[in-house]
Amino acid sequence: MQTECWYWLNSGRCASAFNMALDEALLEAMPRLCRPVLRFYGWEEPAASFGYFQKYAEVEKATPLRPLIRRPTGGGIVPHDHDWTYSAIFPPSHEWYFLRATASYSRIHEWILGAFRQLSIQVALAPTALKLAPGQCFAGCEKSDVMWNGRKIAGAAQRRRTDGLLIQGSVQPPFTGLERSRWEQAMSHIGQGQGIRWLTFTPGEELQCRAESLAREKYSRTDYNRRR
Repeated sequence: MQTECWYWLNSGRCASAFNMALDEALLEAMPRLCRPVLRFYGWEEPAASFGYFQKYAEVEKATPLRPLIRRPTGGGIVPHDHDWTYSAIFPPSHEWYFLRATASYSRIHEWILGAFRQLSIQVALAPTALKLAPGQCFAGCEKSDVMWNGRKIAGAAQRRRTDGLLIQGSVQPPFTGLERSRWEQAMSHIGQGQGIRWLTFTPGEELQCRAESLAREKYSRTDYNRRR
């Protein structure tokens, strides 16, 4: 099996606007970094992110969580009050970049499914979509979402640009007694089984400054989040 090097980044808990900003900054940096980044992060306060194309007026009526942050990816409303959030970012030269959206969506969820099964949690991929509340990511499911006891526990949204592919995902664990760190370790093991060698990544000054600028000038601005 051919070994491939990926970057591993655990950002810890960050402000809502910075979380979205760092994902976009990493996407912008893909042509320079030339390696995929798997990032894990949390939220300093309860919040909700919503899809790039959603209407703010509809979002604010659908969830009591605040702040509301418009993601750079599509999809529906995602609550960030107790979830495990991650992103996967790929350069335009990487094989994931050339996958169809349905294929990259399925592949990232197969990875998550494998990690949970490694922890003896019986999950499955949704065979079809089931729409219960349009616009809310975790009401119903999309094909290939991760399901536990008939309930969706993992979903994702993605965006392809000339500089790379960004996948933003959320795991909403309904079970107790499982530490997030164990799931992240299982994700690492699954990656190693696929031939990935992990390199710990720390954002440099240029990338950090770009993320802070995007957080300040874009994702924390009311006019941006209410633009639709």
